[in-house]
Amino acid sequence: MQVTGMLYGAKMLQFVGFPTAEVLGPDASEEEITALIDRCGQVFVKPVFKGGVGKKGKAGLLGRAKDLKTALREKERLYFVEHRHGNQVAKANGVTFEGGVPAEHEVYFSITDSTRFRAPAMTLTHMGGMDIEEVDRKRVATVPFDPLTGLKAFVVANALSDIGAPKEIISPLVQHLPRLWELYHDYGMTTLELNPIRMRPERGGRLTPVACDFKCGFDRDDPRWQRLNLPSHVFSVDYSDFEQEINQLRTYQGQSDVYVVNAQGTILAPTFGGGANSLVSEMLGDDAIISSDFGGNPPYEKMKEVARICFKHWLKQSNVLFIIGGKSNNTDIFETLRAMADALREHFSKHGPTPLYVVLGRGGPNLVRGMGAIRDTCEALGLPYRIFGFDSDISEVIGYARAVDAWMKAGGRERVAATLKAVRPAAA
Repeated sequence: MQVTGMLYGAKMLQFVGFPTAEVLGPDASEEEITALIDRCGQVFVKPVFKGGVGKKGKAGLLGRAKDLKTALREKERLYFVEHRHGNQVAKANGVTFEGGVPAEHEVYFSITDSTRFRAPAMTLTHMGGMDIEEVDRKRVATVPFDPLTGLKAFVVANALSDIGAPKEIISPLVQHLPRLWELYHDYGMTTLELNPIRMRPERGGRLTPVACDFKCGFDRDDPRWQRLNLPSHVFSVDYSDFEQEINQLRTYQGQSDVYVVNAQGTILAPTFGGGANSLVSEMLGDDAIISSDFGGNPPYEKMKEVARICFKHWLKQSNVLFIIGGKSNNTDIFETLRAMADALREHFSKHGPTPLYVVLGRGGPNLVRGMGAIRDTCEALGLPYRIFGFDSDISEVIGYARAVDAWMKAGGRERVAATLKAVRPAAA
């Protein structure tokens, strides 16, 4: 759940009184756009994407206009533009018109949950307006702070002094930046980023920080984000039918995080645990169909439904069903694997057999009983299988799954097909 851009960012920043650039939405009239240009001298035209999409500026998806004719031309160019960033593709649906903010200084600021410090951390630099990764590390301050006391003014002041920030920007930032902790903490955010904050000169020479771009992420399991009363379509993204079905199963118990890596892949890998998911996704590469984390001790009914959806969408094209995870502390492995075994049996009964090689690697409570459930089902269906215990090297297990996939592609699939057994239809 992410929000980018100033269309809704400006509204959220108003909750804590943080100054923002003037923003008009996609429905702005020509008179409103003209008036904004007259007040600010120029406008920036930016496409509105669902969810969070990065690197828009570098992709040329930013228009600048000093007259109405140019602004409307940029609106036409960007209104339905498509943007690709890595393996993510997004299509815009509308644009915003944001008033220009004259400034000599630009600032980058973010708050995020830091796994390094096990605490919220502030990242701050006076070299804003560019990717934080490209800034000289001597000019970047990353400072953890106590969530019980929040982001205090002295933390901001010390950080700016340490990186050699110009003196004239320190006092205004010390006054305004701590307010952002209230927005971050009170509304269930996991990250909040303003880049750039432009330091606009006011009468008398004093500078005022003005947010000119916004990005935030929410913890969807934290209900506090609902206080913002944001429309539901803000969080919608272009999910596949498979991802939408899985996401509907998200509950307080058990995770159902999934992403389609390669719709033409040949290894279906339901994975348990974030660490295992990272390694599996990296080592399987394009052979993997999905990247997933189904851990968190899911109950039998939920796990069976997750498996049913996975099998419905992907089992026909899969060479390998690769059930893999780390050594669990609290997940009942028997319940998890029994649910998957029952879903596999029912899939064969309803849709007919399909050539498949099952590879299992797992550890945790009731492991042997869970392995027995998978073994019994594979033997009943005539499927070849290989089971690895908790003491197996997970990287070697992944390598085995890849070798099996290669064997299936080289003629093994036809050999497996010859061994499949018919399954009686499930009783009504």
